[in-house]
Amino acid sequence: MSEKKKIVSIEDRIPKLKQARKKKANRRLIFYLSIFFVLISIIVYLQSPLSNIHRLEVKGNDFLPKETIIQSSGLTTSDNMWRIDKDEAIKRIEENEEVEKVSISRGFPATVTIKVSELGRVGYLQLDGSYRALLTNGSISEKKWDQPKSDAPILYGFSDDKYLDEMAEELDQLPASITRLISEIHYKPTEDNPYVIQLFMNDGMEVQGTIRTFATNMEAYPSIAAQLDPEVDGILHMGVGTYFEPSEKKEEDKESEEGQ
Repeated sequence: MSEKKKIVSIEDRIPKLKQARKKKANRRLIFYLSIFFVLISIIVYLQSPLSNIHRLEVKGNDFLPKETIIQSSGLTTSDNMWRIDKDEAIKRIEENEEVEKVSISRGFPATVTIKVSELGRVGYLQLDGSYRALLTNGSISEKKWDQPKSDAPILYGFSDDKYLDEMAEELDQLPASITRLISEIHYKPTEDNPYVIQLFMNDGMEVQGTIRTFATNMEAYPSIAAQLDPEVDGILHMGVGTYFEPSEKKEEDKESEEGQ
């Protein structure tokens, strides 16, 4: 005896079809309402103080104070972080002569970060009774100091821009650990060599060198100075060749003492 197939009438299927369509319509409604409320929330957020800048961060600055950079940018915590004109703020910050490059980024929830790349100070020049910084590109800062900072040597006698630019380039190549050992650099050209310089080191050593090979030669200074007798005065020549020349006065005094 064959099993009879159960026949479902159209009247029985209609309620189930209606229920399925209702569920589908409800899900669609919930989806559109969710999008609507998300858009409303975004609009409310953008119009409210919640979207204002809560924190301004500055990174990469060694010489310019954080406050100076922020003030230059024109950005404040009352600004909407999504409406700020980044290009205009960058342009204003780059007006600082010690700034080479700037970038501005936004971060969640309400942080704006200013990243700067500075032109380093490689020396100080005494001009008109005050000190001004020599920057890595050879330019001289407009800012003045009553006393030079200890982060770079003082330069004397560099009246020719050509040699000053070359000196700045060489100083920029020198490691900061060695730059800090130099107290003064004097430009001492001769008829035969317009590149001669005289250095006075913080350890009391006097060094004579040349602008052209300054950075390369001076990298060896710490190891050479460590081998010299600190009690003997003289000049350490670090030009074409490297040798120590004791001062004549010291040698004469030494010979006089030995003769007694």
